[in-house]
Amino acid sequence: MHEPSINWPDYEDIAMKLYERFGDEFNESRIYRVRFTDLIQWVLEIPSFVGKREECNEGHLEQIQSAWVYEWRANQKR
Repeated sequence: MHEPSINWPDYEDIAMKLYERFGDEFNESRIYRVRFTDLIQWVLEIPSFVGKREECNEGHLEQIQSAWVYEWRANQKR
């Protein structure tokens, strides 16, 4: 099965992939302390991600962090 492509504005999709990768290893406060250089690298490592490093900006990274926190919170309620 082919996964759809993910790009920088696909914050929720990226957040789900990050949660799948790291699970509860990162809690809310730890997610917000992730260095942007690390976050960029982790996003670029997502197999279905098609964006380029130079297309990334601070706004994208902040939105990804927020979506990742929401994804983490949603999984804590299960």
